[in-house]
Amino acid sequence: MVDASGALMVVAGIVWKDGLFLGVERPEGKAHAGWWEFPGGKVEPGESLEAALIRELEEELSFTSTRLVFWREKRFVYPQGPVQLNFFHVTHFTGDVVPREGQRFAWFTPGQADVSIFLPANGDIVPALRWPLP
Repeated sequence: MVDASGALMVVAGIVWKDGLFLGVERPEGKAHAGWWEFPGGKVEPGESLEAALIRELEEELSFTSTRLVFWREKRFVYPQGPVQLNFFHVTHFTGDVVPREGQRFAWFTPGQADVSIFLPANGDIVPALRWPLP
C-alpha cells in the first residue's frame, strides 16, 4: 500500500527477548540482499499497521506477536522510491523464531550492534535502541 504522497507503507518490528533485539539478514534474491534489518514488510490495502506487522512476523519468522507498541515513524528514500517506515516494539510473542524465507537471524545487544550492517534506513534507529524500554 502507498500513502497519499506515494511512499510505500512498511512496518518493522523491534522484537525483544531477554534485553536483546532481533535482526534478520535479507536473503539472496531479494532487494538489498545481505543487509540486516528489523523484521516486517509491506502493509496491504485495508490493513492496519498492527495487523500488517503481526501477519509479516508470522509469515516470515513463524511466531505470533502478543504485545506490540508503536514507537516511531520515518520516511526514507531509496533509489527505488520513498518508503514510510513504521517501527513497533514487540515485547511479547509466542512460538520460536523459525525463518521461513532462508534468512539468517541474530539477537543483538543494544548499544553494541554494528550499525554498518543494517539497511541505511535503520542507521539512526539501531543506535537509538535501549533496554529496558522507557
